[in-house]
Amino acid sequence: MSAQPLSDTPTPGWRYKGPIFDADTHLYETPEAFDVYVPAKYKADWGLNYKHAEDGQFALHVGNRKVEISADYMTEDFKIPPPGKLHEWLRAQKEGKAEVDMRVAITPTMTDPAERVKVLDAWDVRSSMLYCGNFVSAISYLDEPDPAYAILNAYNRWMLDQWKFNYQNKIFTCPVVTLADLPQAIEQAKWVIANGAKFILMPMGPFNGKAPAHPDHDPFWAILNEAGIGVVFHVSEAIYLKDHMAVWGEPMQKSRLRQTAFMWMHGYSERPVIETLSSFVLLNFFDRFPNITLISAENGAEWVPSMLVKMDKVRGMAKNGYWPGGQLKERPSKIFKRHIKIVAYPEDDIGQIVAQTGDADWLLMGSDYPHSEGVEEPRIFADEACKDLTDEDTAKVMYENGMKMAGLPL
Repeated sequence: MSAQPLSDTPTPGWRYKGPIFDADTHLYETPEAFDVYVPAKYKADWGLNYKHAEDGQFALHVGNRKVEISADYMTEDFKIPPPGKLHEWLRAQKEGKAEVDMRVAITPTMTDPAERVKVLDAWDVRSSMLYCGNFVSAISYLDEPDPAYAILNAYNRWMLDQWKFNYQNKIFTCPVVTLADLPQAIEQAKWVIANGAKFILMPMGPFNGKAPAHPDHDPFWAILNEAGIGVVFHVSEAIYLKDHMAVWGEPMQKSRLRQTAFMWMHGYSERPVIETLSSFVLLNFFDRFPNITLISAENGAEWVPSMLVKMDKVRGMAKNGYWPGGQLKERPSKIFKRHIKIVAYPEDDIGQIVAQTGDADWLLMGSDYPHSEGVEEPRIFADEACKDLTDEDTAKVMYENGMKMAGLPL
């Protein structure tokens, strides 16, 4: 896929013709990404590698464990589903396919920051957030703290080498950080900040048997708060639900093709992000750490209106209950909209979402480039999702909210 430079006159017919902040883009890993910094003692059992599984499928493995969701996503000659085929991807899902059938070669715009900037400039994307590629499918397999930190730290060092954590204020790459072990998490936080990170990516769910916002984790958050770091919760396998899904007879870490509708609804969809974000609000996290912004990426936004109503309701119901982080001083919905940003799906009814919540100040756009389930060009997001918004709110979603969040001038 190649981007055509924008002319001086925006193409007639676009719903939105202004500059863009893209809050959901991805990289594809180069061959050395999974190996170059991994300590030797962890490579055999925990190193990531592509190979044929016993069933013949070509898949990413963690040691000898096949990452089921990755099976046949990438071909042996490292071709991938084509970018920007949202409607084809949705059709494939309805037909019981994991992805669109076609495959294309990985291009330099997917692996190199200088080449990515060229395509961003062609699309008038002033700045963007960049998340890991195929690595995201393997994070739930890193289920022991010491090996997990070894693999994550190695991957983050590769990201820094290949992309930088802040490339010319055009690309904010998000290293992966976990709270699985507090002392090691603190060291991770210090390292990513020292190397220029403005945003990080964390798995959704609890850590150490507690909410991530529990005061026991405050030493970690204090470091991020001082630096004004944004924390992204990107869609992935919410492995903390493994035991809960098991009582329903729903095993996790399965192929997309073998996931039931129940698993899609409760293991992969709204529940993990609602539980995670509400824990921060209801544990009064932002009273302690007002400089931290939380971002939900690729979880959609249609769940937000009902979540805000419910949080406001339960605040009153729990008025005389136990508040681990102290009583809230204002409505949870107000706290949410001030400190949390949500990347909507192109297929979301954003007009209805804004009508229900009262404003668009907390919404961001995301193209998901270069993934197949995204839009072919970021500007198409406005045509798909913003058609019922005012011009003012469209500009907020497409550009202004993201730039303000990143501390960049409009």
